[in-house]
Amino acid sequence: MRVAALAKRYGKLDALKRVDLDVPAGEAFGLVGANGAGKTTLIKCALDLCAYDSGSVAIFGVAARLPQARRRLVYLPERFVPPHYLRCREFLELMLELSGARYEPARARRLLEELELERDVLERPVRQLSKGMTQKLGLASCFLVERDLFVLDEPMSGLDPATRVAVKSVLRRLSAEGRTLFFTSHVLADVEELCSSIAVLDQGTVRFRGSPAALCARYAQTHLERAFMRCIRDDESAAGA
Repeated sequence: MRVAALAKRYGKLDALKRVDLDVPAGEAFGLVGANGAGKTTLIKCALDLCAYDSGSVAIFGVAARLPQARRRLVYLPERFVPPHYLRCREFLELMLELSGARYEPARARRLLEELELERDVLERPVRQLSKGMTQKLGLASCFLVERDLFVLDEPMSGLDPATRVAVKSVLRRLSAEGRTLFFTSHVLADVEELCSSIAVLDQGTVRFRGSPAALCARYAQTHLERAFMRCIRDDESAAGA
């Protein structure tokens, strides 16, 4: 994915300020930032889910405004809300059918168990699921679809510690297979553990692009969280000087 001079305004608010970002194929990439930094807006613009004011986005070399740009990716939004009237199995079947794949019951059951969901959840209505279980269902629908790029906005949201471990295991497997991972997270320990590279987005601007270790080294910190805070606060101080 290549983002060039991407700008997005909501009235007088500059949500994205000429953002440049290049995520090579096969990279495990984490986009981090505080609430309101522009992370979800960047993803929505990149996936042509909302219009932007200027700049360009290409996915695997195809302009993002063309439908074929999304053929090789799967996306889980931050606020995942599946159709409440479907059973979980029906939802997974529908997602796979829409992606052009075939639903395989045994494979689905194995993945649900890996994500700490019991098999009987497949026949339960989606409306009966807790927030964490709903998030697991959304992740399962993504992981069952074999794509080259996984765009996941806050994939760990609402998950208990055991499931977070399971999800990270699946993400490592996908990365080892050469898939591209592009995800956002407020849990910087997960980002540090999974990502070969990150970008810090703050007030619509990329403050840093590189490896987690490089960000720590820049600010002489041993923990990514502290380096992240130094990054956004130092830049804020410099901007106000």
